[in-house]
Amino acid sequence: MQSIIQVTCYHGGSLREAIANDKRLEKYNLAVIRQKRSGRNPGWAKLHSADPEVPGAINLEWDPATKTLLARIVTKGKNTADRITGDFTAYLMRCQHRKIRSILLLPA
Repeated sequence: MQSIIQVTCYHGGSLREAIANDKRLEKYNLAVIRQKRSGRNPGWAKLHSADPEVPGAINLEWDPATKTLLARIVTKGKNTADRITGDFTAYLMRCQHRKIRSILLLPA
């Protein structure tokens, strides 16, 4: 199963880099597993839940030209993405809200 969250930003640098370097992720049960070197275009990062009971991964890509973050939420089998999607959305709304113009959720 795969869902997409598209986040359009007002201004500033890479939202992907801001997320990958944010220590507050732990508070929202999220952890950066891997990322491509910052400053490279296009950059990417992979998040997992810090809770082993929450399935899925979030793959982040930043498009600097459109100031858009594309978050692909991927789960395997019959697992649902509701918990990891909720944790990620809560993080965005509480920690990155000043940069965000809109959030679009496209369920699978």
